[in-house]
Amino acid sequence: MPQINTEQLTVGYGKKPIVDSLELSIPESGITCIIGPNGCGKSTILKTIARLLKPSNGSVLLDGKSIHKQSTKSVAQKIAILSQSPHTPEEMTVKDLVSYGRSPYQKGFGQLNGKDWEMIHWALVETNLLDYADRYVHSLSGGQRQRVWIAMALAQDTDVLLLDEPTTYLDMAHQLDVLQVLEKLNKVQKKTIVMVLHDLNHASRFSDYLVSIRDGKIVKAGTPEEVMNNEVLRSVFDIDAHIIKDPKTQKPTCLTYHLI
Repeated sequence: MPQINTEQLTVGYGKKPIVDSLELSIPESGITCIIGPNGCGKSTILKTIARLLKPSNGSVLLDGKSIHKQSTKSVAQKIAILSQSPHTPEEMTVKDLVSYGRSPYQKGFGQLNGKDWEMIHWALVETNLLDYADRYVHSLSGGQRQRVWIAMALAQDTDVLLLDEPTTYLDMAHQLDVLQVLEKLNKVQKKTIVMVLHDLNHASRFSDYLVSIRDGKIVKAGTPEEVMNNEVLRSVFDIDAHIIKDPKTQKPTCLTYHLI
């Protein structure tokens, strides 16, 4: 499994730093969730790890080497990213969109080979989309479309999946559907998954490791039990939270909260 960590990572837009001197190590073969208020740098961190943004200082290390000094194709064969609210193309079938995940393995304008179609089929099966392979993506529900994008990332056949708010705009049932697909990929395929989530209870329930961010810095990182407590949530979100243990999952759950 690829090892990912940051060293003194500083990223900004213009002269203003959004992320400042970040030191972060992503646990291998686990689910990591990044939480924090709007504008704190969560998505910026994810995009920089994915090599979509270049740091102004410090580095992202992939297997001990700066990710920005590695080739785009090499990185794309190790890390896949699903950005927030990706644009759904018109008149494209599910199968065709998922096939784009094989781009890092193509040479020039090469045709898809047997291995490519094998991975596309596997990705459709894993996301329960095989029966929808010839449907147009734009004709599907929001939850189904999100699974198509996840299938495209799966077809990329990477050990690491990065997802920026994958449950945004989905109803409760479709949120759980998407998160359970990701949970299965982690448990069965041992993929390293890093997500930005707004819902604290989902982050706690589905993660092995939580990273809380405020103003571009880590406030607390650790297990859900170590991060989902009133002291940390006060520091990160300015809320006074009542935390209980979920009787089914045994994970900490925010029952209610108030502004402080």
